[in-house]
Amino acid sequence: MTAFLVFGRRTGTAASPAGESSKEGLMYGYEQMCSFKNLYNAHLAARRGKRDKAEVIRFEMNLAENLCNLQKELTEKTYYPRGYKHFMIYEPKARSIYAPDYADRVVQHCLCDNILMPTFERRLIYDNAACRIGKGTHFSMDRLSGFMREFYQKHGTEGYFLKCDVRKYFDSISHTILKQKLSKVFDGEIFMLLCRIIDSYETSKDAGLPLGNQASQWFALYYLDGVDRLIKERLRIKFYVRYMDDFILIHSDKNYLHNCLGEIRQLCETGLKIELNEKTQIFPVKNGVDYLGWHFYLTETGKVIRKLRTSNKRRLKRRMRKKAQDYHDYLLNFDDIKRSSASTNGHLSHGHTYRLRQKLAWEMAYTRGDGEDVKTNQIRSDMT
Repeated sequence: MTAFLVFGRRTGTAASPAGESSKEGLMYGYEQMCSFKNLYNAHLAARRGKRDKAEVIRFEMNLAENLCNLQKELTEKTYYPRGYKHFMIYEPKARSIYAPDYADRVVQHCLCDNILMPTFERRLIYDNAACRIGKGTHFSMDRLSGFMREFYQKHGTEGYFLKCDVRKYFDSISHTILKQKLSKVFDGEIFMLLCRIIDSYETSKDAGLPLGNQASQWFALYYLDGVDRLIKERLRIKFYVRYMDDFILIHSDKNYLHNCLGEIRQLCETGLKIELNEKTQIFPVKNGVDYLGWHFYLTETGKVIRKLRTSNKRRLKRRMRKKAQDYHDYLLNFDDIKRSSASTNGHLSHGHTYRLRQKLAWEMAYTRGDGEDVKTNQIRSDMT
């Protein structure tokens, strides 16, 4: 009989069942998390979009045995992360990615989906948007637009943004401080597993989380929760939105935002051992603000305009030219081009980009040696 993870209030003083631990009146089932059913579901989630990868194929060739071995390691408390594969990405900027072994990805999906996500969802503020179901970049963009419109109704364009960004955020996260924060929420086997994942990587002594690690996303999301609480509960900033380490405050008083920045900087440097970078600044609302690859600005009538940032336009054009060349060289088929253009069009549709889409559609031609391919017109029709 399969046991399922249950979250609920403790109603008595009896000891928790074996494999469970309690914090703040909630029960977290380690043994339930490690059930074969949960590990199998985690495998299904981890392989999504990657079924043709060699490591996934190898794992699935002996799926039952591999899942049983993982379950045994977890239940016997002998599980340790197997290490990371390093590679670089260069869009939108150069980043070092450390991808965990596939078996570790299964464990982390199981941990994140059954423990971290439902636990942190109860604790994070509403406007902390990254990684959360039903939220994400478009949610955060819409919240900022809504805040700007609401601000305009009270103050017009006479106000200020405080835009904050953390220097090398993932590389700077302190293992000791992160463990202290997690120990207030988890204990027992869950906390031990979290510590092993945290200790499996560092960029400097006792610091750093790997990009490419699912658990890292939730750790980084929760690490700045104290900053969220400071801004919303102590500084009483109504118009505030955060996406990972990129966050924006809007207020009518520039001096008050300077005071806010001082308190935020002090908490970051003394309490969290991280630093705000040179992108952190205060500037007028009428200048607009860059956020998540878009430039937001208010018109004199209160309309919020969202334009793709110039640097993002250049990157987008380079990617589209590369795909057109790959199509010409028979490295991509037309279905690949259709999917790519639909994705691009969907992304651009979240801003005021009609003219940009027209320009991109007419600049690109998809040919294969015999002049302009008639299928180019289908792409142009989709884009415009």
